[in-house]
Amino acid sequence: MKKIYFCRHGLSKMNVSGHIAGVTDTPLVAEGRKQAKKAGKNAKKLSIDCIASSPLSRAKETAEIIAKEIGYPLDQIHINKLLLERDFGDAEGHVYAPDLDLDGFSDIEAVDTLIERARLTLRWIETLPGETVLIVSHGSFGRALQSALNDKVQFHTAPRVPNTEILLWRD
Repeated sequence: MKKIYFCRHGLSKMNVSGHIAGVTDTPLVAEGRKQAKKAGKNAKKLSIDCIASSPLSRAKETAEIIAKEIGYPLDQIHINKLLLERDFGDAEGHVYAPDLDLDGFSDIEAVDTLIERARLTLRWIETLPGETVLIVSHGSFGRALQSALNDKVQFHTAPRVPNTEILLWRD
């Protein structure tokens, strides 16, 4: 089994404004690029030999910045839709608030579906080259991946992943 590191993308425009982004493509802001560069400097000691990213620009650019810092070829970053953020449907674009009733939106990707996508991702990761993989993705998808890796971790109580913090999720 491969060693898996996970990194949530750098700070994006919609993160700054407090809006729910989901699968809406929102770019990194300057601070997000700085965060990604710092993450790349920290990643130099991790012996990463494969990088995979969500196709959304905030994750893809984060992956590219990290790749440049560690000397990983940009054309070898594996882009996969499995790594997309949770689809929040009509809730996308709404201002996030802890008391926002997401159940009031009928077209949000179900948590079970999201976790199943994370399980498919784990199978896909095993087909990638190398032994140490960095996944660059999104917050909700990251919590789903934590749940898929460890049955004791529940999606709704899994710790939130800070922007660009690289975490070892499977050794």
